[in-house]
Amino acid sequence: MFHIINSIELPIYVISIIAFILVLIYEIINGFHDTANAITTVIYTNALKVKIAVIMSGLFNFYGVIFSGLSVAYAIVHLLPIELLTNINSAHGLIMLFSMLLSAIIWNISTWYFGLPASSSHTLIGAIIGVSITNSIINHHSILEALNIPKLLEIFTSLVISPFIGFILSICLILILKIFVSNYGKYKIIYSVPTNSSNLYLPEKKPPLWLKLILVLSSAGVSFSHGANDGQKGIGLIMLILISITPVNFILNMNTNNSDILHTKYAILDLKNFYSNKCILNSNLYSKNKKNFLYFRKENKFYCSSKVLEYIEHTYNLLNNLSSYNQLNNNQRFYLHNSLINIINNINKLAKLSSVNDYDKKLLMNIKNILLSNVEYAPKWVITTIAVALSLGTMVGWKRISVTIGERIGKSNMTYAHGFVTQTTAALSIGVASYTGMPVSTTHIVSSAIMGVMLVDGKGIQLNTIKNILITWLLTLPISILISSILYWLITSV
Repeated sequence: MFHIINSIELPIYVISIIAFILVLIYEIINGFHDTANAITTVIYTNALKVKIAVIMSGLFNFYGVIFSGLSVAYAIVHLLPIELLTNINSAHGLIMLFSMLLSAIIWNISTWYFGLPASSSHTLIGAIIGVSITNSIINHHSILEALNIPKLLEIFTSLVISPFIGFILSICLILILKIFVSNYGKYKIIYSVPTNSSNLYLPEKKPPLWLKLILVLSSAGVSFSHGANDGQKGIGLIMLILISITPVNFILNMNTNNSDILHTKYAILDLKNFYSNKCILNSNLYSKNKKNFLYFRKENKFYCSSKVLEYIEHTYNLLNNLSSYNQLNNNQRFYLHNSLINIINNINKLAKLSSVNDYDKKLLMNIKNILLSNVEYAPKWVITTIAVALSLGTMVGWKRISVTIGERIGKSNMTYAHGFVTQTTAALSIGVASYTGMPVSTTHIVSSAIMGVMLVDGKGIQLNTIKNILITWLLTLPISILISSILYWLITSV
């Protein structure tokens, strides 16, 4: 690591340190902006004291970052095509990241100050779109090439659908709970309102132990899921900074050992054999402009470009007799990275064909996972740093959003059932999203879940608060695009 630092020019080094600090600030703000989603219900239901709830949330956010994968992190990384960062000088790339992060921080702080639940994910993605579009305009490049449009659409779909999933899932869970309680009358206490639940600091009566346990566990689940999803966004941001500073040292996992390289080589060989056995070659099915191979199904085989085997062959030859990626020169590293990314993308496309049976799909997914370990990774110090920043952030500044969630969405105080269902909905939804590599908004899911349980129970919702939340949701994306665009234009104009 030190030899990499020594090779960086001083101005680039200073800008990168500032960008790194901004990522940590963003992650800390993310922590206290979203902590309320995890601890509001356990506090308002008197399941835990405030300080204990906050510390618990911090710890489980930490563990969520440490033990989660990197699929969400690289969903963020792949929003900006690697070619964009590697084809511009380091200072310019860092200015893009600087503008993007500062924009996200400004909007997150603003919404937090007014106690409005807003999406850190929307803010970050809007900021990425803003700097990418502005960079394209300034440099007279195609706007369509400035962003990874398929990945962007995939993430947008996730962000738009997730609140509806939270709303519907919470309704289903509260109805299931009603049926359960109607059959087991002794559990009716779950529908009672905690004493003094409107005051965060004066709980008079705690719930029974069994009820306290499920409330605490569901809250811990939200914190862990939040760490797994939102923590990965911070990891992705730091990886973008590192790739921008010195791409040749970070576009491939340089810590990959000889055994890992052998696994990768054999995976490429298995893929080559698969294509040889299953593919009907057609030289007209390769699109150079789209950097893609096109597939067409025919019975139990498929048509594919003759270029695909050639592409795989070159990758295999590059890996042959290689014991460390440090042996590769800069051009070879770029080539291998681009090759692996393209092969992975085409495996995804291939696995969707109905002509590929379940056994072959499993084989393809195993190959894909081996290849991914070479290009989707993060150093341990990056993961640990983000985990610490996010967990520390959860321990401060949470109250503003908690009051909105706990008191201003529903017309009446939350019952134990509301707390349990809301937390369970959030933990399940965010956990599944993290596993599938989709960034989602914890805030949107929790707020939607509370709306769902309040409406089903006939408690009603406060329309003025809902209106303010919806307006904030709608404004987050365009405002973050605008702020990041202006910041990037101003800084590059200096």
